[in-house]
Amino acid sequence: MQTDETDQALLALLAQNARSPVATLARRLGLARTTVQARIDRLEARGVIAGYTLKLGAGSQASIRATVLISVEPRSQPEVLARLKSLPLVEHVSTTSGRFDLIATLTAPSTDALDETLDRITEARGVKGSESLIHLSTKIDRLP
Repeated sequence: MQTDETDQALLALLAQNARSPVATLARRLGLARTTVQARIDRLEARGVIAGYTLKLGAGSQASIRATVLISVEPRSQPEVLARLKSLPLVEHVSTTSGRFDLIATLTAPSTDALDETLDRITEARGVKGSESLIHLSTKIDRLP
């Protein structure tokens, strides 16, 4: 779906604060409130806006985050993904190109919990090997 400059400006405002009242958005865009609401409805209906989310502050997040690079045996990816999905500390998994097949992001309340989850990942049938990277500090955060 194509979006025009007004849609792009609206999306940028929503990315800054998805809870902005429609009247505030309309005022900032120089449009009528009903026009802005219609644009939001259209963007949602066409899948440009897939949803709204909550971004937690540092004080509410679990204390340890890690990225796990995973090598998978041939034809074992569905089984490995099912195992990863069953582990509650695994937040996100993507396929990758290069030396590793999957990249997983974990959030844990403690090093013991992280270690336990890493053990569950490496012992899963179909996992050839893994490498873990513990996040120390965030320097840039543009994610919603």
